Amino acid sequence: MCFSATASFAASGIIGSIGLATLRHVRDPRALLFAAVPMLFAIHQFTEGFVWLGLEGRIGSVALGHVTFLFMLYAQGLLPFLMPLAVLLMEPEGWRRRIIIGLTVLGAGVFGWMVYGLIFFDSQCFVEQNSIAYRNPITGDFGVSLLYILATCGALLMSTHRVVRTYGVLNVIGLSITQVVKEEAFASVWCFYAAILSVVLYRQFSHKDIDVETPNGASSILRPFLLPWLRFRGQ
Repeated sequence: MCFSATASFAASGIIGSIGLATLRHVRDPRALLFAAVPMLFAIHQFTEGFVWLGLEGRIGSVALGHVTFLFMLYAQGLLPFLMPLAVLLMEPEGWRRRIIIGLTVLGAGVFGWMVYGLIFFDSQCFVEQNSIAYRNPITGDFGVSLLYILATCGALLMSTHRVVRTYGVLNVIGLSITQVVKEEAFASVWCFYAAILSVVLYRQFSHKDIDVETPNGASSILRPFLLPWLRFRGQ
C-alpha cells in the first residue's frame, strides 16, 4: 500500500476483520472462494507491510526477497486465476459460464507464466512517490498484462450475478484511474484499492444478495451456515 508499513498493517487488520465477518454469512460451498476475497486481500496487505519493513532496513535482505516474492505471487500470479475460478464456481449453466470457463483457463495460463517469471528472473521493489514499485522483466510484459486484466476483470463482468458484475465494474474503474495516476506503482496501488473495494462483498453476503441457486434473487430455502464456528455463541 502507499505511505508506510503501519498503513499496510492497519489496512490488513481492518479488511481481515471484515473478511471474517463475510465468511460467517456463507451458506453455499460454491460461494466460499468468492467470499474469501476480502480475507485474501487482507493477508496480501499484511505481506506488503513486511515489504515496507525490508525497504526501510528493519528486516534482512533475505526476508525482503521472500515477502516481495509472496506479494508479487498473489498480485501477479494467483489473482488472475483465483478471481475467475471464484466466479465460475458460482455461475449457473449457460453461455456466460462457458465464457467464464475460458477466462479461467486463460487465468491459469497467466498464472503459470507469472510463476515462471518470478522464479527464474530477478524481481526488484523500491519506493517511488510514496508507493512501492515492483519490477520483473517477464511479469511486466504489456501483452501479458492485458491477458491478466481480461482474465481477472472479464470473469467478474460476465457473471450472471448482478452484484458480481457491479464489483467488476468498480474494479475496472479503479484499475483505469490507477493506471493514469499511479502507473509507476500499479500493482501496489490497485491491489490496495481492490482490497478496500472487496469489503462491499460483506454487504452482499450479509444481505443475501448472492444466492448461487437463484442468481439476482433470494432463495426460499434457508441453508445452514457453512462455517458455524466463526459465528458467536447465541447468534
